[in-house]
Amino acid sequence: MSDAYEGVERGDGWSVANLDDLGQGPGFRKIRSALGVTAFGVNAIVLPPAYATNLHFHDEQEELYFVHSGRIAIEFGDGSVQEMEAGGLAWVDAQTHRRLRNLSDSEEAVYVCVGGKDGYVGRDGKLAPGETDRH
Repeated sequence: MSDAYEGVERGDGWSVANLDDLGQGPGFRKIRSALGVTAFGVNAIVLPPAYATNLHFHDEQEELYFVHSGRIAIEFGDGSVQEMEAGGLAWVDAQTHRRLRNLSDSEEAVYVCVGGKDGYVGRDGKLAPGETDRH
């Protein structure tokens, strides 16, 4: 876990931050390293107006994209393009080519990307001692 992020608060088995605590301006905000996540990759990306990422793919990890703010187009290797606004979600398999583009000519867009491999763990949540089910 990095101590380079002064705004990150840490406790026994947890950490909390604001996106602004992880950097300024366009580019990657390293959520995984800042908060100490070890089970999957996770970053926030701030795209400048009209900026497009490189077309890329992965060898192993699939990715989930969540649009936090702005409007983003995601272009896939088959030539299809999907436009997403805040709250939009996209899953992309590892080998699928993809490029993301900020659709605004004047404002930044922010998305969060979570990557991983080897499957879903399943529901393994348990109530803490003394808690009762509220459903």
